[in-house]
Amino acid sequence: MIDPAAPVLAVTGLARERRLAAGPGVEAVGAGGSPVRLRALLDARVPPGCRAVVSFGIAGGLDPALRPGDVVVGTGVVTGDGRRPADLDAAAALLGLLGDLPNRVVSADLAGVDAAVLAVADKVALRAGTQAAAVDMESHVAAAFAGRHGLPFAALRVICDPADRALPPFAAEALTPDGEPDIRGVLWALATGRARVGDLVRLGRDSAAAFAVLGRCRALLGAGLGVPRPEPAAS
Repeated sequence: MIDPAAPVLAVTGLARERRLAAGPGVEAVGAGGSPVRLRALLDARVPPGCRAVVSFGIAGGLDPALRPGDVVVGTGVVTGDGRRPADLDAAAALLGLLGDLPNRVVSADLAGVDAAVLAVADKVALRAGTQAAAVDMESHVAAAFAGRHGLPFAALRVICDPADRALPPFAAEALTPDGEPDIRGVLWALATGRARVGDLVRLGRDSAAAFAVLGRCRALLGAGLGVPRPEPAAS
């Protein structure tokens, strides 16, 4: 039985995503971009303590038509082990609430990975193998958790780095375990030549665009991230 009074669980990677997702009817969790830590965090939730699970945040583009700030409402999550579909009612509710968003909103699959996809060639290969529109490191973990507990799953991801843009190698390591930017790590990458100022400027511009749209999405979704409450059981 799903408790209709329980919160929606927002699963995020970055601390900024977690802070945006939190609000009335929402409990937000994250693990700093580490699927291993995220699995452990979710596995410790016994009982799950939520009525639905939403993967919420930014993502890398795989569909070459998508640009920074475009929104993907997930129809499912594809991994090497197969595909987990999203809850149709939850996905439809999110799409309906985003109708006034001026940005492009598409309904498509997401790819879930355990390691950051940085190179353009790797994005192209992942797109060819999954047909997913975007990739992130939390949606597959969140979908598996929802599936184990019989909970509705949905996903909302905003494109940050597009399919034709590589991420600098340090990007996969420039986070603290809480998902905050690791300033020391970034400075070390610059000092050792693993990052260039131009990379940082471009990444900052893309992430600013993505987070601006993510904030607008959050405002439109409202309480419970827009996920409908389950109907009470008939007496």
